[in-house]
Amino acid sequence: MLSTTSVLAEEGGTGHVSPGAVGTLIDLAPTRSGWVLESIFTHYDGSFDKDGLPVGGLKSFGLDANVDVLTLGALYTFDSKLWGAFYSAGVFAPYLWMDVKGNVNDFNVHQKKQGIGDITLVPMMMAWKNDDWQYTASLSIYAPTGDYKKGDIANTGMNYWTADPVVSAYYSNAETGFNFSVFTGITFNSENNATDYKSGSLFHIESSIQQLFPLGKGYIGLGLDAFYFEQIEGDSGSGAIRDFKGRTMGIGPVVNYILPVGTDNWVFEAKWLPETNTKHRLEGDYLWVKLVYQFE
Repeated sequence: MLSTTSVLAEEGGTGHVSPGAVGTLIDLAPTRSGWVLESIFTHYDGSFDKDGLPVGGLKSFGLDANVDVLTLGALYTFDSKLWGAFYSAGVFAPYLWMDVKGNVNDFNVHQKKQGIGDITLVPMMMAWKNDDWQYTASLSIYAPTGDYKKGDIANTGMNYWTADPVVSAYYSNAETGFNFSVFTGITFNSENNATDYKSGSLFHIESSIQQLFPLGKGYIGLGLDAFYFEQIEGDSGSGAIRDFKGRTMGIGPVVNYILPVGTDNWVFEAKWLPETNTKHRLEGDYLWVKLVYQFE
């Protein structure tokens, strides 16, 4: 499945695509017709110190962000295949609660905001099944539907569009319960016309290994999720002070539970992803809790 978190902008230390959004079996494209409903809770607590990163059109020399996001989304998989693949489309809408403190233009600022964030449109999600392997290609479009005000350090929207094409491969051994997945993509951003700032393209890769064990009427999965994000293009535009290129990486535990109910499926997942070796971005911890219901 797909999910989204909006915190600030690449120009504020992060972007539309966040570590943990995809990476494990719960994020796989559907391989049967019908509906997938998803509820996602994300908590992020991060900061940076004395970097001079631009935030809301201002220069920040220290920032602490505490953000909670509840995202609701749905995917529909069509009966007919396209090029031999299961074809899905959907939409995801986040609601944010933000508490941000920072030193901006030599003034200490504290802002709290809440509201709808930037909606994610998924016009294409394709999945090919081949025995124990599954391959996926998808496109997510992040639309600037959230609130944005130049000069604020807390904004529920980013005021620019992002396209994020992603490909993935997934291996699952039904006999042993071993699972492995890797997701990789590149983001392409439009310019923030309020700040004349264009965040550079970002390469991201996330991978997980999990072992499933029978538990009750379902299966519990235990494993690890690792990610690496790096800007491959510098920030630009008349509002860009420097050619910033951000980077972050990390690894953390993941646990999930799969419960088949007749022809339907419930899937629950929780994971903690601490960031490390971060450059020109917020550095902190992500906590993800996802619940998926799949039915025809």
